[in-house]
Amino acid sequence: MSTSDFPLHLAAEPENAGQRLDQYLAAQLSETSRARVQQLIEKGEVLVDGKPAKASLRLRGEEQISVTAPPRAAPLRAIAEEIPLDIVYEDDDLAIVNKPAGMMVHAGAGATDDARNRGTLVNALLHHFAELSGVSGELRPGIVHRLDRATSGLMVVAKNDKTHRRLARQFSAREVHKTYVALVHGWPKKEKGTVQSAISRDFQRRTRMTTRRSGGREAITHYSVTRKIDSPYGKFALLELKIETGRTHQIRVHMASLGHPVVGDTLYGAPAEIRAQSNRRRASGSPAVLTLTRNFLHSAMLEFKHPRTQKDVTFSRPLPPELAQLLDALAKAEV
Repeated sequence: MSTSDFPLHLAAEPENAGQRLDQYLAAQLSETSRARVQQLIEKGEVLVDGKPAKASLRLRGEEQISVTAPPRAAPLRAIAEEIPLDIVYEDDDLAIVNKPAGMMVHAGAGATDDARNRGTLVNALLHHFAELSGVSGELRPGIVHRLDRATSGLMVVAKNDKTHRRLARQFSAREVHKTYVALVHGWPKKEKGTVQSAISRDFQRRTRMTTRRSGGREAITHYSVTRKIDSPYGKFALLELKIETGRTHQIRVHMASLGHPVVGDTLYGAPAEIRAQSNRRRASGSPAVLTLTRNFLHSAMLEFKHPRTQKDVTFSRPLPPELAQLLDALAKAEV
């Protein structure tokens, strides 16, 4: 949809009766998020029967609706912010940082400008380092690879363009070795295995990826079970995973495709709460419900050749406290 399509005039149908105005418009403007639709409504750029309306308005199914301006998103930008960083290693060429869960790598989708542009890893990097590579553009200075927002762990950051290009070649040639730790629901049938299923965007839910469509991008994940837990909350397996490719949500999608979603990953089928089973006795003092407000997925180790010295370097970081505490709680609950 281009700017020439506006003002856009729509007529609500009887089947739309009872729908909220913002829900209706988000469905009509298929490439626009509901948050962006709500911004349009708040700015008075949506008229219902010639008058401004609220996003919560329930349609009768006979209204004339006009969208007077295109749903333009505010520009994404990187802004230096004084945000604490766990810097594992640093030299003149690169830095290794331990990203916490909940932090976006760079500016992205959000309901407000602050939500889109603030609190990112890039913003923290701009504050902490005097120079970063510009190969990935102004929005992603220094960023050679990414981690999901709800995933913690190690990332390598390039301080100059030469380092960035050399690291990028290593990633492309699959010479960078990344090891992850994940806790999944259930026990995989095999102690070790490889998932080699192409990944593509899920057309039904655009925030998800899927292995069920043809024509996706190659994705390879190797896993091994390092610990099995049979607790009053169910069975869980602690996995060590190595990925040959770096597709969006790769580990999460592949584990879910096996029927073993990552704990905490509600997007791919994990429950929001881990409840004790009624037919299982748990240790005294163990809570009936365990919660995790992030995914149990951690980038624990990075191995690559230093772009300047060509020497093999390895960096590691243990599980963050919230993940270690959940494991401990599961173990203590066993009778």
